[in-house]
Amino acid sequence: MRPPGERWRAPYATDPARTRGRLIPEPSSPTRSDFQRDRDRIVHSTAFRRLKHKTQVFVHHEGDHYRTRLTHTLEVAQVARALARSLGLDEDLAEALALSHDLGHTCFGHTGEDALDACMEAFGGFDHNAQALRIVTRLERRYAGFDGLNLAWETLEGLVKHNGPLLDGEGRPTPRYSRAGIPAAILEYDAAHPLDLSLHAGPEAQVAALADDIAYDAHDLDDGLRAGLFDLEDLTEVPFLAGLLDEIEALYPGLETSRRIHELARRVITRFVEDLIREGERRIDALHPARVEDIRAAGAPVIAFSEPVATADAGIKRFLYARMYRHPGVMAVRAKANTIVAELFAAFRADPARMPEEWSAGLDGASEAKVARRIADYIAGMTDTYAVLAHRRLYARTPDLHWTPPSRGLPLAEP
Repeated sequence: MRPPGERWRAPYATDPARTRGRLIPEPSSPTRSDFQRDRDRIVHSTAFRRLKHKTQVFVHHEGDHYRTRLTHTLEVAQVARALARSLGLDEDLAEALALSHDLGHTCFGHTGEDALDACMEAFGGFDHNAQALRIVTRLERRYAGFDGLNLAWETLEGLVKHNGPLLDGEGRPTPRYSRAGIPAAILEYDAAHPLDLSLHAGPEAQVAALADDIAYDAHDLDDGLRAGLFDLEDLTEVPFLAGLLDEIEALYPGLETSRRIHELARRVITRFVEDLIREGERRIDALHPARVEDIRAAGAPVIAFSEPVATADAGIKRFLYARMYRHPGVMAVRAKANTIVAELFAAFRADPARMPEEWSAGLDGASEAKVARRIADYIAGMTDTYAVLAHRRLYARTPDLHWTPPSRGLPLAEP
């Protein structure tokens, strides 16, 4: 009889039967693998529910059909499972990593992260990956036997390292962390339960990272077009997208705009997924990995786009950065959101008792660094709505974040 939840997997996949375990040992489940349990714990966490009202690009009240962190996360999970299935990897681990990858994001998207990072500059900064680790190892308080979710080593490894190693072969921080250093939360956990920070994560984490890229390339194009920030004709600046638009026109001449947008988004996902599978298989065949440890020690990602599709991905990101993320309307809202986060931090730092008792308790006589980190944890957990309401309770005037994108008559979604 196969163990609970067992599926066929390639020899280089991460096998839940060979997990390195949890920081706090627990009896195994008679019905679920360790990675299935991790996925379920993530879905039932408070932090996961809060993603419903956290910004992806547009503040949630600007339109019911734009992506939030939650809908983005669900799209990433769908792509990650499809990739894992095609490559013979553990689907449950890939899904768990996709579902948890944005848990550490603040209210107001990257604006909130940038604002908190500036507020925390003297106290180690703020990093959403490190914050996700804090959430699943400390801040979730649901279980009688431990703080956090007590996830398996492989899930934590992928959460921390899905974008690559944090240390080089000499033990120095990789470029991403060369200026500020490795966040303290990661170093502290690594000291208790080493995560092999100089090695790549397993293949399921590499899949989840690229599923994130695929999902937001496609859905940000979709959201940006439906919001009227740019037109389909503008996308011809990106050769890859121009080719897809030509293909749609040849197959469906005169197709209505809303359907052209959907056909474009689904083709972006399909081409990227199919390329990733082909290139992943090519690299796996070249490496001949006999076990997951061979992939971790490969010295480069094994799951990756081919060079032409990597170029297309970069072109889409450049276009979105210029035409969507830096659109004047989006930037105006970002500036107001930055003010809200910075002023909340200032108010709580001046008087931590302004936070709810569960957050302010035990701070009397605490160091500035401990107080600041507690404040950052509190603000980072806020949804957009909660942050606005918290600001209104503390200040006479709260910036109005409402902005109606110039939809140009396009329907946001099917009725």
